Amino acid sequence: MTNLKVVKILAIGDVVGSAGCLCLEACLPKIKQQYKIDIVIANGENSSQHNGISYNSAKRMLNAGVDVITTGNHAFKNHQATSVFEQYSCVLRPANFHYSLPGAGVFTLDLGSCQVCVINLIGNVYMPNTNANPFDTIDTILKYNQTKITLLDFHAEASAEKKALAFYVDGRVSAVFGTHTHIQTADEQILPLGTAYITDLGMTGPAISVLGISPEIAIKKQITGLPIKFELASGQCEICGAIIDIATETGKAINIERFKLV
Repeated sequence: MTNLKVVKILAIGDVVGSAGCLCLEACLPKIKQQYKIDIVIANGENSSQHNGISYNSAKRMLNAGVDVITTGNHAFKNHQATSVFEQYSCVLRPANFHYSLPGAGVFTLDLGSCQVCVINLIGNVYMPNTNANPFDTIDTILKYNQTKITLLDFHAEASAEKKALAFYVDGRVSAVFGTHTHIQTADEQILPLGTAYITDLGMTGPAISVLGISPEIAIKKQITGLPIKFELASGQCEICGAIIDIATETGKAINIERFKLV
């Protein structure tokens, strides 16, 4: 295995607000250098200070060293999102959103020695039912995909749906990493046919929080059930994700490790 040519991927969990962007700006260049990262993918659907993705938050993430930004159910919650998706082809919205929406759900990076395809999908379980079936969508995409290395951010709520899709594409994509729950899972593994998998990458944002939100506000919401304006927590931030090694000759994963920096 030591003789294999390997692409090293850093997949970063949901970046939350300005605090998450600031954390990336401060830490990502050093992380890339220390771990010899070739490609960085980060979910930015909550990167705007007021939810969604904005021009400023996308630009900050890309300038910090992120190569591809994925999103999810909050993709269009910021009024600038449409222009972001139109301007940056490397900023993705789920491919199984309605075809009429701006942007794309697939992007291919050219590393010179190889190409890497990044796919963004959203789940159907406990999500709005207006999205196309992710299993059907991935079949259509892979039918025309010619790259050996293919990475999938599956933005979904239910762990069973995430894992089922991972087994469904096992051997057909290089890695499947879940986003959306903001809680890093401890189930990283390589599936039987060579696909790296983790149910959820976790979150990049305030460590002492409820999914990035101030605990006091989150508690009040749970007790009263009333509409409450969420405010981001303050304090020290964390970066959560996974580092995945993929053999360029086969497109198979040879290693996956959880990553967390506080």
